[in-house]
Parts: sequence; C-alpha cells; structure tokens
Amino acid sequence: MPAKKMTAKKKTVEARLGILRSDLDALQTEVRNGVGDVGDVAAERAGAVVQSASELAERAFELAEETAKDWVGDVEDWKTENLESARESVRTQPLAAIALAVGAGAVLGAIFLRR
Repeated sequence: MPAKKMTAKKKTVEARLGILRSDLDALQTEVRNGVGDVGDVAAERAGAVVQSASELAERAFELAEETAKDWVGDVEDWKTENLESARESVRTQPLAAIALAVGAGAVLGAIFLRR
C-alpha cells in the first residue's frame, strides 16, 4: 500500500478513536450523574421506610401499654373478688391451706432445681 493511503487510514482511525473517546467520556459522566440520582432516590426511600417502621413500632408500644393496663385492671378485679373467699377458706381449714402451700412449694422447687 502506498504511504499516503496508510496515513489517510491512520488519520481516519485516529479520528474515530477520538470520537469514541469523547463518547465514552460523555457516557462516564452520565453514569456518574445517574448513580448519584439513584443514591438520592434510595436514600429518600430508606428514610421513608425508617419513618414508617418507627411509627409502627410506636403504635405497637402504645397497644402493648394499653393491653398491660387492661390486664392490671383485670387482675385487680379478680383479686378483689376472690381474696375474701380465699381468706375465709384459710380461716376455716388452716391445715389444708398449709398442706397446699407445702405441696405447691415442693412442686415449684422440683421444677426449678431441674434446670
């Protein structure tokens, strides 16, 4: 091949490589900007999820607190209703009450000593 054709082809290849380099640079810049945008969107969504989880946890705590208060009230009502009859049973049958207490203690002791 003549030297002029080689030089012309070399210039054409170099020109195309220059265009390709500029296109790659532009693509790289666009990808960097896109990644930043994706990161911003992800951060916003993560913030929304954290906020939602926080609100849900707060509501669950409030419900648990209300339920505990209800249970406390129920136990107090039960205690008030049954305490006098339990006292009366102990007064009328003290030996049976002592035997029951000893038996319950023995059962609980056996359970806790096994662990």
